[in-house]
Amino acid sequence: MKKAPDFWWQPSGSILSSLLMPAGWIYGLVSGRRMLSKPRAKSRLPVICIGNFVVGGTGKTPFAIELSHLLREEGHNPAFLLRGYGGREKGPVLVDTALHGSEDVGDEALLLAEHGPTIVSSDRAAGARLAENQPVDILVMDDGFQNPSLAKDLSVVLVDCATGFGNGSCIPAGPLRAPAHQQIIRTDCLVLVGKGEAADEAIHLAGRKGLPILHAHLRAQANSNLEGVNLFAFAGIGRPQKFFNALKELGYRVKKTQTFSDHHRYTEADVSSLLTDAENQGLQLVTTSKDMVRLATLNGELFRWIAARAEVLDVAMEIEAPERLMALIQERLRARAFVN
Repeated sequence: MKKAPDFWWQPSGSILSSLLMPAGWIYGLVSGRRMLSKPRAKSRLPVICIGNFVVGGTGKTPFAIELSHLLREEGHNPAFLLRGYGGREKGPVLVDTALHGSEDVGDEALLLAEHGPTIVSSDRAAGARLAENQPVDILVMDDGFQNPSLAKDLSVVLVDCATGFGNGSCIPAGPLRAPAHQQIIRTDCLVLVGKGEAADEAIHLAGRKGLPILHAHLRAQANSNLEGVNLFAFAGIGRPQKFFNALKELGYRVKKTQTFSDHHRYTEADVSSLLTDAENQGLQLVTTSKDMVRLATLNGELFRWIAARAEVLDVAMEIEAPERLMALIQERLRARAFVN
C-alpha cells in the first residue's frame, strides 16, 4: 500500500477501518512482538535511528540530514544507512550519485548522498559492517525503527503534530506500524514536528516513560522562480497535501495539483500528461526534491525535459534547541564507550 487511505487520518469509527480492524490487530500483534525482540547484531559504530510510529511522511530524511550537519559541527564523521525503498539494490552498497539512479537505490538515498556517505542495505547489519570499513565514526539510520536486526544506541522518533497516530489503529485499519504503547518502549527521544493538537497521545506516552521531548519544523525554502506565475504542483510523497500547503503558505499561486503514490515510479505517460497540461494551461510545473531526483535519474527524453522544465521547492528541518539533542547523543556515546 503506497498511498495512505484518507480514513487512516480520520477519527476512529469509520466503516472501512472497522472492517479492517481484525487484520490490524493481527498485524499489530506480529509487528509489535517483532520490534521488541532482541537485536540480532550490534555494530562497532554507534547507531542513531530516526523513525516514526506511522506510515507516511513525518520528515525523517530532512531530520537525518540536519542531524548529520550538527554531528559534523561536533567533529564527527557520520554516514547514513537505509533500506533504499523504491530501489532494486539489496546491498550493501555505498551510493555513488554518478553511478546510481533512483531505480537503483531509491530517492531518499540519493538525497542523503548529497550530504554524506550513504549505504543502502536491506540487511541493516550487513550495511553497518560495510560502514565500519569507511572513514566514518557514527551511523545515522533513516527509518528502520521497527526493524530489530541491528541494535540502536539512540532511537529518535518523529511525530507530526497535525496527524499524530491518525485513527490509532494498525495497518491496514490505520497508519500505525505497531501498537503505540509497544513502540514507545523502544523510543529514547520524541520529536514533535510542526503545529497541531494531534500529538497529545504521543506526548502522554512519552511523559509516562519520562522521555525527552524536542520540537522541530519543516521549513520550505523560497524559490524566486515561482513568484508571480501560476503553478501546477505535483508530488508522489507520503502526504502530498503538505507540499501543496507549503507552496500556498509562501504566497505562490497554485492553480492545479496532482498527487501520485509515495515513491511513485514515473512513466513516460505520466510525464507526457504533466508537460501537456502545463503547456496547454500556461502553468509552471513545480515538485518536491524527492520527486525531482526520481525524474532526473530516469532515462529518456521526456524525463530530461521535465527535469529541466519543472522547478523544485526544497524543505529543510529546523530543530529547536539542537543542543539538547546533541547533549543526549553525547551522553549515549559516553555510555557506550564506558561499556566497551
